[in-house]
Amino acid sequence: MGLLVRKLLYIAGMLLLISLISFLAIHAAPNSFFAAGELNPNITKESIEHLKAIYGLDRPLWEQYLRWVWAILHFDFGLSFASGNRVSSEIASRIPITLTMNVVSMIFVFFISLRLGIKAALKSQSTTDRAIKQLSLVSFAMPSFYLALLLILLFGLKLGWFPISGLHSIEPKEGPWKLIDEAWHLVIPIFVMVFGGIGGLTMYIRSLTLEILKSDYIFFARARGIDDATIRKRFIMPNLMPSVITILGLSLPGLIGGSVIIESIFSINGMGLLFFQSALSRDYPVIMGILIITAFLTLLGNVLADLALWRLNPYAKRES
Repeated sequence: MGLLVRKLLYIAGMLLLISLISFLAIHAAPNSFFAAGELNPNITKESIEHLKAIYGLDRPLWEQYLRWVWAILHFDFGLSFASGNRVSSEIASRIPITLTMNVVSMIFVFFISLRLGIKAALKSQSTTDRAIKQLSLVSFAMPSFYLALLLILLFGLKLGWFPISGLHSIEPKEGPWKLIDEAWHLVIPIFVMVFGGIGGLTMYIRSLTLEILKSDYIFFARARGIDDATIRKRFIMPNLMPSVITILGLSLPGLIGGSVIIESIFSINGMGLLFFQSALSRDYPVIMGILIITAFLTLLGNVLADLALWRLNPYAKRES
């Protein structure tokens, strides 16, 4: 229980620090949401000042920050400059698809990387090992936006197998067909996210597995005639899990951050696309709301990874 309390205090402290840095960075950026209005001769200066007063932008920066933090503590993210809607409702309508894409892609990345990494290590220096290493290097070096464009051209425009934008077809679907239609639209985006994530993790698992295979207990197990399948199940997997879970927890920010690019390319109305549009228009409340929620999900994922690590390795509690 003490460890859990410490982790919760850690989340609270990190969120406060992230909010402060993000708030100062956003307000230090050039231009503002009202920049276009200030250049419009039909909008008076008094109107601009009135709008700033409505949103509290006429107050000192430190006061704006304290008022914003107090509102966040009451789960109030404010109003969007662009739409006038509540930021919480804007995010709530878009976060499910972003979380779905990231969770599904992470599951695929985990199982594919685990299988490829162990297989490459067990067949080290073979043709299989070299093929897996080449695939991992291509995955690691391939920019996600470039791969997305290639797949759109091939499978979307040339072959016409998959849709290239949005979440729904022109003809509306009902019931289970709606879910199937959404899943069909997400095939290419999730593939891009998975392919970009397996490279580094596969090579990491391969390296860890090679170190495990050098252990004395592996030598004696093979001397007793134990096959690779049993060695993988009884010796490799239990020793791999703590390190792999830790790496997955640390990779959460990259997966969530990658949603901005993927959702923008495929016009998916998720939290990533909302963040991109809000950044272009300097919609401060939406930007800050998304940053805080993303930071919270990332920190929560790291804490869950730590809890899973403690479950697998009780000695980790003593080291924390």
